[in-house]
Amino acid sequence: MIEKNDTIGRLIEIMAKLRDPHEGCPWDVAQTHATIAPHTIEEAYEVADAIDQNDMNGLRDELGDLLFQVVFQAQIAKEAGDFDFDDVVEAISDKMVRRHPHVFADATIKDADAQTVAWEDHKANERVSNGDESAPISAIDGVTSALPALIRAHKLQKRAARVGFDWDTVKPVIGKVREELAEVEAEIDGGDEDRLRDEIGDLLFCCVNLARKLGIEPETALREGNSKFERRFRRMETLLNADGHTFDDMPVEKVLEIYWAQAKREE
Repeated sequence: MIEKNDTIGRLIEIMAKLRDPHEGCPWDVAQTHATIAPHTIEEAYEVADAIDQNDMNGLRDELGDLLFQVVFQAQIAKEAGDFDFDDVVEAISDKMVRRHPHVFADATIKDADAQTVAWEDHKANERVSNGDESAPISAIDGVTSALPALIRAHKLQKRAARVGFDWDTVKPVIGKVREELAEVEAEIDGGDEDRLRDEIGDLLFCCVNLARKLGIEPETALREGNSKFERRFRRMETLLNADGHTFDDMPVEKVLEIYWAQAKREE
């Protein structure tokens, strides 16, 4: 039996029990790597949300949910004879030691920026040393397509910048944003939805690039923007309702002028 103070062992034992084909939970037994993956992604976002809300109790719970996803995937792999949770822990431990020679060996790293470069170099070397004939040969290879588009755009741009494909200053990036916006405007009246979507994609990609050049994490900035909009919109609804109005009572320009403006002033 697992010792009571072996907390991770207890969790692994609970997971194994849930997956028991005879005495476990039918839902847990029915799951596969693929069906669990969306839940894993969702839990990661809930961790980020708890951090944004500075909710430490929530963060504790959400980290537990995310850890459970790791244990769940490891249990499925164990049943298939692929690997188990100990293998996962050993692999990440080895990787952290290998990628931090300035901590665990005698290498020297100047600062956090230098460590970021070194980290990417380690990753590239590991991909090559795997011996796979299909090993990445592009500077932007290895950026998984499963990432949310905003995050993937940021990662692709950082990879490209590492080999010199980047503007020296932020000014030409601003110019590029304006250029892409003009191209969107030119397509609006054209009636070609595919071309318009393509230009919107270019504009969003350039906005991510602008954030990167300014040292702003675009995903974080957009989450904060979402929260700001939600907060102001809810307050605007409250003010509107308090005056006995609905959105159907007045044009949106008037709503913005009176109620949206007040919601902003109150912050």
